[in-house]
Amino acid sequence: MKKFDKNSLDSDHVGRLLFFFTLPAFFAMAVHTLYNIVDTIFIGQYVGPLAIAGLSLVFPVQILSIGIGHMAGMGGASLISRSLGAGKIPLAQKAVGNSIMITAVLSILVTIPGLINVPMLCRWLGATENTVVYASDYLFVILIGMLFMTFGMTLSTLIRAGGNAKVPMIGMVCSAALNIVLDAIFIIPLGMGVKGAAWATVISQVLCTIYFLGYYFWGKPTLSFKASDLLPDWKIIKDIFAIGVSALGMTLAGSFSAIIVNRTVVSFGGDMAMSAFGIVNRVMMFAIMPSIVAAQGLQPIIGFNYGAGRFDRVIKSIKIGTFATTLIGVLVYLYVFFKPESVVMIFTSDRELIALSSYAVKRVFCVMYLIGLINVGATVFQSIGKAVQSFLSTVTRSILFLLPAILIMPGFMGLDGVWWAFPIADFLTFALVLFMLAPLWFELKRMNSKAKTASGDALISDGLTGSSQAVA
Repeated sequence: MKKFDKNSLDSDHVGRLLFFFTLPAFFAMAVHTLYNIVDTIFIGQYVGPLAIAGLSLVFPVQILSIGIGHMAGMGGASLISRSLGAGKIPLAQKAVGNSIMITAVLSILVTIPGLINVPMLCRWLGATENTVVYASDYLFVILIGMLFMTFGMTLSTLIRAGGNAKVPMIGMVCSAALNIVLDAIFIIPLGMGVKGAAWATVISQVLCTIYFLGYYFWGKPTLSFKASDLLPDWKIIKDIFAIGVSALGMTLAGSFSAIIVNRTVVSFGGDMAMSAFGIVNRVMMFAIMPSIVAAQGLQPIIGFNYGAGRFDRVIKSIKIGTFATTLIGVLVYLYVFFKPESVVMIFTSDRELIALSSYAVKRVFCVMYLIGLINVGATVFQSIGKAVQSFLSTVTRSILFLLPAILIMPGFMGLDGVWWAFPIADFLTFALVLFMLAPLWFELKRMNSKAKTASGDALISDGLTGSSQAVA
């Protein structure tokens, strides 16, 4: 992929391309998800249930870090893919530099206020007297390393958008392996508890970020950038935010709703219920991750071909992506629904916590199989520059649907109201995305027919011209 005018994104079979981009992205996303999950496993098995609650209370801050990385990465990736499809290489390089600059600025703006008063922030997140120590110890270290965690997410997305899916996979898989090793060392023999889990995560992601930067500086990147590309270009920044704000909005909404959920769970179920929700949340992260990754694998394919006017390949990509993510969702749903204890026991051996978590996960996962289309729809809107639809498809679940359900239903159903709020929000989000995706689908069909007609007319014209010349 040295020349972007003859790009495999334009010629390879869509299914093969989706596999090519999805497999490395799966490992990258799995690794990023594993950072928090592995910490929770070690803490649950070697520290205790209340420590799981402490980690869960901090999770909204980590979601915010992921959101910044997604915003800069997905916004930049959308612009990069469309620019490569249109043959505008300098614009794609400028998008890389500006995405990196945005990541650095936003990460610093979040980190500094957070470090000012960590215990107070933990109280605001919902920590009680029993959990505030665990939450504070974990959050302090995580904030120190937030810049590197955010950079890892952004850089992996940008490198993949430039056409190299192997480097993000290698970097994040090695980082995850190191995280597991450091967790085992810091928590078991050294007895560092939640601080050890946090330092294991931060150190792993620092090294991952160094590897990604090394690829740009000393490797052979398929799409490089210069120091001057880091200078703000307000038109590019506006474009990145227009698309990436949906990803940031989704995680900001998710972070805000997570805080409300945490406080509601503690209010109606106490610290043990908070620990159960922490486990359910980790199971949910890992369960929906394959469909998120499959949808993200579509991004460079759809973005490039939309920019190149290959609407037939955009349509085919949406079909294959929807089928793949729905199939994944059904398989994951069936396993988690019928064998919840086998999943929950990975995190804890406490019988009360296992029973409570298994009960909750079966209700939270009721419409798991609908998540696929939601993720595909959001990716399609991001890839082709539909900023409003992209924003709505990612933000409404947490703010418009989940949050009101969380605030209302527990008043009638108690703790059960929290668990049932999730499938209700998922179903309503599915209906909204389907409603927005349908007209776009017919528009793509119309544009494809028009492109085919124009191509046919051009061929006829060339044939007539050739015949005339032959006669002459």
